[in-house]
Amino acid sequence: MLEIPILRAGRPYTSKDVLALGDYASGEPIARVSLANPGLIARDLFADGWSELQRIPVEENLARLRQAARHFMDDDLPVGPSSQSPEAFVSAQSATTGLPHALCRRNMRKIEAAMLHMAEILDGLTGGIDPATLDIGYGRRNGHTVSFAPQARRFGAVLPANSPGVHALWLPAVALKMPLALKPGQREPWTPLRILEALRKAGVPDAVFGFYPSGHDGAGVILRRCGASMLFGGGATVQPWLADPRIEIHGPGYSKILLGPDTADAWESYLDILVESVASNGGRSCINASSIRTTSHADELAEALAERLNRIVPRRRDDPEALLAAFPDPAVAEAIDGAIGRALAQTSAEDVTARLRNGGRLAVYEGGTYLLPTVIRADIDHSLANQEYLFPFVSVVQCPADEIVASLGPTLVLTALTEEPNMEQALLASADISRLNFGPVPTTVVQWDQPHEGNLFHHLYRPRAFQRETLTRACAAV
Repeated sequence: MLEIPILRAGRPYTSKDVLALGDYASGEPIARVSLANPGLIARDLFADGWSELQRIPVEENLARLRQAARHFMDDDLPVGPSSQSPEAFVSAQSATTGLPHALCRRNMRKIEAAMLHMAEILDGLTGGIDPATLDIGYGRRNGHTVSFAPQARRFGAVLPANSPGVHALWLPAVALKMPLALKPGQREPWTPLRILEALRKAGVPDAVFGFYPSGHDGAGVILRRCGASMLFGGGATVQPWLADPRIEIHGPGYSKILLGPDTADAWESYLDILVESVASNGGRSCINASSIRTTSHADELAEALAERLNRIVPRRRDDPEALLAAFPDPAVAEAIDGAIGRALAQTSAEDVTARLRNGGRLAVYEGGTYLLPTVIRADIDHSLANQEYLFPFVSVVQCPADEIVASLGPTLVLTALTEEPNMEQALLASADISRLNFGPVPTTVVQWDQPHEGNLFHHLYRPRAFQRETLTRACAAV
């Protein structure tokens, strides 16, 4: 059984307080995780990891991230006193999270790509400043002098367990010379630990590495004590922190697809995009589509989508065709199934997938508990029309063209399948949409140079007015 340590400025530390992680299906012990108490975390956050990092140019950090990408994908890396190969990593992650091996590997490739393309990511986050601007303290952009003041001396992240690919979102902090304080998801310590060990092997100094498996009390210390943090979680988890500007919230996405009056008749030609948006990554991401809004043909669309999604069934975890993730805690799946069932007891909604497969959505396969893909045909005012769950779940809603934009509400990603000018303008004017795709782009496709939820550079650095006498004279002469 593996021993997963706390990392205190990169130094492994074993705690007497441990969490046992077991296989989601068999219960076989997989790892013992050392837990950090709030006092230990608070003490560590007073330490200075900032000064050492400021001496390293951003370009050097980018080179180390590219090197770390190869270590992350290909090398045996430490897990406490042991070593873990890439295949052993996939097996352990699958065993504790319920993700099939194919999805574990897909998420590894997302993280590798983020490391390799970090220069492009920073270019998008910073608006195209020369990376040396952060090394020198000031620079030029579009003919203007710019300078940025750090808003933190350490970056904290309270991380999820449902989708390993989201770890790419905190990686820019390393390039931006910020020490880290990471609290991993309870059942998914594997990815952040492997990233940190890959960075260490690439030469990133130990001062960067704070890795603190802990409970909610430890998460609270990180969020309160770090000058800037990132928090992943459901509505109840993020609610207490919504008004805190130091914390970048990554909560429910409520991502959607819209078919306008000019495209709704051609819905069949978009079916592949709809399936990909709903079911990619096992439906576990905030960028998975949880609702489809159309001006017509909702019944036919829902039935065809349900027929396609019903082909996604539980498979062996090592099956390369496996697309559905098990719930490590069966009680969570049972609670979601019950909540959907109670909502369907209301009028104006139907589970189309259940009708076509003639069975329930809760399934047990090889010891794992699954929720089968679910398509709900609902009216706009039904509670399931604006709901999101951790499996392939989507509502199909029909709206009049003049009401459809107003019906969207908060939306992390919207794919708008329309070229109707008034509708496009209304979508561009909406403050509720964080990422807007015009055209047949799955909601799950992300461009590296455009953050879809918050901007980590702006979270860590604020622009400030800056003058230097030699620069002022030069500008005046021009």
